[in-house]
Amino acid sequence: MSEKRLWAERRADAVRKNLMFEPRGHADMFGAALTEPVQTASDAGLLFMSPAGFHPMSGHGVIAVATIALERRLLTAPDNRRIVFDTPAGPVRAMVEYHDQDDGGVSRVTATNPPSFVLHPGVDVLLPGRRLRADVAFGGEFYAIVDAESAGVPLDSGRLGDLRNAGKAIAAAVDAAVVARHPLEASLSGVAGTIFTAPPQGRGADLRTSLVFANGSVDRSPGGTAMSAVMAVLDAMGLLPENGQFVSEGLSGEVLEGRLAGRTQLGPTDAVIVSIAGTAHITGDHVFYAADDDPFRNGFSFSS
Repeated sequence: MSEKRLWAERRADAVRKNLMFEPRGHADMFGAALTEPVQTASDAGLLFMSPAGFHPMSGHGVIAVATIALERRLLTAPDNRRIVFDTPAGPVRAMVEYHDQDDGGVSRVTATNPPSFVLHPGVDVLLPGRRLRADVAFGGEFYAIVDAESAGVPLDSGRLGDLRNAGKAIAAAVDAAVVARHPLEASLSGVAGTIFTAPPQGRGADLRTSLVFANGSVDRSPGGTAMSAVMAVLDAMGLLPENGQFVSEGLSGEVLEGRLAGRTQLGPTDAVIVSIAGTAHITGDHVFYAADDDPFRNGFSFSS
């Protein structure tokens, strides 16, 4: 799947730009493309994309794709309940629940993500007028995880501009300060963004989080890969609840439910296996065009 991702970067980047950039997409758009699997036991491969480029993994993307794939009969899975996706970050198992087996409406998807781990705890980050600490962890991509209060940015949808600017600056500073590379897969490297954490605003959540990608794109959901990375940090600090259950709230106010599903080793690195549960809803079926004489056939993007 890493080779498929590299091929897409070299040969299909115009497709990504057409779909993710304006006027068809927007600065915070995220997408996925189904491919053939690379393992005989898998049902399909998945490549993820955004205005920043192609991504190795997306937890909430898996939840969305599993919902679409089964409701639209794009894939046939055992008992219509289990799908295994190959991703550049590793295989992901998705278990599907239905409102009613007869109508085929998906009510919930639980995705077991590739192993997550803390790579660099407590990295000093120097910004103009501020100094803070970040934990670098992998949840499908590498992220710098910081406390929103220490960064001076409230996790509020009305402060997206501040979140973008702070997130980009922190990701760039951490990426320059440390080497972030997966112990078993060299293509998984670099700090993909910043995860801000704060106390929850709604009832039932343990934490409020916001992922800002290195290009400034802001995730509205808590993010499955982001949540896996945060849970790896909490587990390493001994702060994960004893039952291994964790609920994260995103900027939209909606939540994802996490569970510590197991532990493993990636070479010398201790890692946790996290499952993420959530819901997705199909909002429409779209046909996109790219006429030869369209000046925006590859889209356009203003820096955020």
